[in-house]
Amino acid sequence: MKTLREAIESAREKGSAIGHFNISDSNQLKAIAQAAHSEGLPVIIGVSEGERDYFPLAHARALIDLYRRDGIELFLNADHTYSLEKVQAAIDSGADSVIFDGAKMGMEENLVAASAAVAAARGSGRDVVMEGELGYIGQSSKVLTELPEGAALTPEMMTSASDALRFVQTTGVDCFAPAVGNVHGMLGVSQDPPLNIARVREISDATDVPLVLHGASGNSEADIRAAIAAGVAIVHINTELRVAYKEGLKQGLAEDEVAPYKFLKPAVERMQAFVSEKIRMFDAVS
Repeated sequence: MKTLREAIESAREKGSAIGHFNISDSNQLKAIAQAAHSEGLPVIIGVSEGERDYFPLAHARALIDLYRRDGIELFLNADHTYSLEKVQAAIDSGADSVIFDGAKMGMEENLVAASAAVAAARGSGRDVVMEGELGYIGQSSKVLTELPEGAALTPEMMTSASDALRFVQTTGVDCFAPAVGNVHGMLGVSQDPPLNIARVREISDATDVPLVLHGASGNSEADIRAAIAAGVAIVHINTELRVAYKEGLKQGLAEDEVAPYKFLKPAVERMQAFVSEKIRMFDAVS
């Protein structure tokens, strides 16, 4: 089975992208694993700091390893990690990749902190893929009534190709997440703003590293496909999966059933169908 680094490179060579889906319990993980198995495609499992306060990274690691023994190509990512201490803890817990999120920092502070995070990964004795982030896109994965305050939604505020190049060269990150019109969460009343595909392509050409699209819940299929064609190799989905979980759970709870494995079944089935549809779409761009 490929390493995560090899899987990312394989996606880039194909002109496709790997789906990244966040979890905070084993039901979400089961649904994603079943989708990955049925489609025969790799998937990255993300657990953010808040999510791993509820569902520890070590628990996710143990379950992912069980699925991998069955030939299911899953990888574990410590999503949105804000301190070097927690980067190290994620590495120690067996994460295949870690995102150091310094997007709210100033450029110089972010460069120093991200460089230290990369050094921690390199010194781990394992092949840990390190990702850095530049440009603020909000922090909450929920259905929004308005766009996040301060999010980089104008060309002037978005990550520039020159800043991206400096960041990648200075820190040595393996993957890079820019702000290109994307936001965390998704608008409940309308589709999210369009992505700046030209900026994605400029950053990809300048840095020549795999790009990561965060906050893809709520973006149109056309925008996501165009972003992948322009250089995005990993696409993050969280809010839409949470919505699918909740709607499936409502269905299960509406029935006269008290056995969790029965009333949770519609939620797992709905999430599996959702993930299958997304990863097929990410893989079919080429």
